Amino acid sequence: MFALIVGAPFAGARAIESLNLSHDPTHLFNIMNTRSSPRFLTLTNAAAPAVPDAAPAAADASPAFAADARAFAGQLSSLYTLSHRSDYVFGSPLGPFYHRAHSLHIPRFVYFGPDSHDESLRLAFHAGFESADLRGSLALLHLVGGLARAPDLGQGLNLSFFPLVDVAGLFHGAGDRGLSRAAWRHSRVPELDLLQKDARARGYHGFVRIETGRDFDGIAVRLRDHAADGDDVSTTGVELVNSAAFEPLPVRWEAVADPGAPVLDGPLTIGDDLPFRAFELTLLVPDAWDSATCSEAVATVLKRFIVHYRGHHAYGLHL
Repeated sequence: MFALIVGAPFAGARAIESLNLSHDPTHLFNIMNTRSSPRFLTLTNAAAPAVPDAAPAAADASPAFAADARAFAGQLSSLYTLSHRSDYVFGSPLGPFYHRAHSLHIPRFVYFGPDSHDESLRLAFHAGFESADLRGSLALLHLVGGLARAPDLGQGLNLSFFPLVDVAGLFHGAGDRGLSRAAWRHSRVPELDLLQKDARARGYHGFVRIETGRDFDGIAVRLRDHAADGDDVSTTGVELVNSAAFEPLPVRWEAVADPGAPVLDGPLTIGDDLPFRAFELTLLVPDAWDSATCSEAVATVLKRFIVHYRGHHAYGLHL
């Protein structure tokens, strides 16, 4: 590990270009990035773990999973390297946490659009809640890689991407830990504890999660907020998300069974401690899609959603 203090915005990415970073995904990467903003004060000088070629969780897995695990390792390695040359995307692993006497980190990439500031829209994107299915993880890496090469989402954005939540599951074969169904408040799961601390510190306006395991031949969508009053998430009269973001894919809207019930899982379990009435948007990807189809579809939908919601957020600020 190393320490490097940077005073100017975006200087971190330039300063680390001189480091000799390995392109082998089985090695550790020394990553440091910073941003001069009260919402992103942490200087990260952590070692970001890479995915072994033969992850324990994949020992008895299908050939498709083994291929996805190798693809994830390669894309994660490439994206950290690419982020060092980007003025807008920064690799900043979250952690460390400790599992089975090993120090691990949650991969994190942060995108700052041009002219981002304290009032910028802040969203967090999560995938990889179950390490046995990495299609959502690959989709987020695909999206972030595209943003690093062509930052075309517009101004005033502060987006955090967490492509792998179940880090211990992938690196140590921890099995199905039920992370997608777990509450973040008072969680003893180290990854979820780190994520809830990050959410409190960053003050996200919303959370977007990518999950898999639906038999519908399209994307299923679930939208909710933390309030137990049954009100619509949108308070501006503008739709938060609409079907246009998914065209030409079929989309199915899944209603929350009891809108008035308290939220018992996910980041909205800490909603009362956040500075905003945050929302949670879940995209559920069908089992029939392979990794390439999932990556293209999810990246396209998320980019459309971000652009749409950026206008929604700007409209709300001017009411």
